[in-house]
Amino acid sequence: MKEEIIIAGFGGQGVLSMGKILAYSGIMQDQEVAWMPSYGPEMRGGTANVTVILSDNKISSPILNAFDTVITLNQQSLDKFESKVKPGGLLIYDPNGITHKPTRTDITICSIDAAEECAKIGNPKGYNMVVLGAFLKMKPIVKMDNVLKGLKKSLPARHHNLIPLNEQAINVGMDKVKVEFEVK
Repeated sequence: MKEEIIIAGFGGQGVLSMGKILAYSGIMQDQEVAWMPSYGPEMRGGTANVTVILSDNKISSPILNAFDTVITLNQQSLDKFESKVKPGGLLIYDPNGITHKPTRTDITICSIDAAEECAKIGNPKGYNMVVLGAFLKMKPIVKMDNVLKGLKKSLPARHHNLIPLNEQAINVGMDKVKVEFEVK
C-alpha cells in the first residue's frame, strides 16, 4: 500500500496539523511516512499545503507531481491541485467559498461542508478533523485507534482533554462526506 496525499488551503484551517496527524497515524501502524509542509511567510490567511506519503515500503522521494488524493479547502487550492490528482484518484473539497466546482470525470470527487458540520456540533475548531474524517471514510488507510494516538502525539498535553471532541468531529466527517462523482 502506498498513498500519496496533498492537503491544501488557507493558513489557520489546520492543513498542516491534519497532515501531521495522518503522518503520526501512519507511524503508529509501522508504515513508512513522509510529511512535507509548505507555507508562505504570512501563514494564517495565506495559502498552505502539506504532502503526506504513507507506504508499506521505503519512500524514495517526498517530491511529487501527482497525488492519489488531493484535499482542497479553498478555491485557490482547488484551481492549483485539481489537475494533480492521478486518474482514478480522489479529490475531496469543501464547497464553502468555491465558485468553480471540480470538473474532472476520471477521478472520484467528494465534498464535505466542514464549517457547517462544525457549527452543528458546536465545535468550530474541529474543522480539520471533520475533513480528516471525510478522507478516512473514503480511504480508510489508517485505523481510528492510530488516529487517536496520532492526535495525542501531535497535540500538546494541555489539550489532550480535546481528543474526544476531535474524535466526534472525525466521526461527523465520516458520516457527512458526499460522493459527487465516482469513478468505477
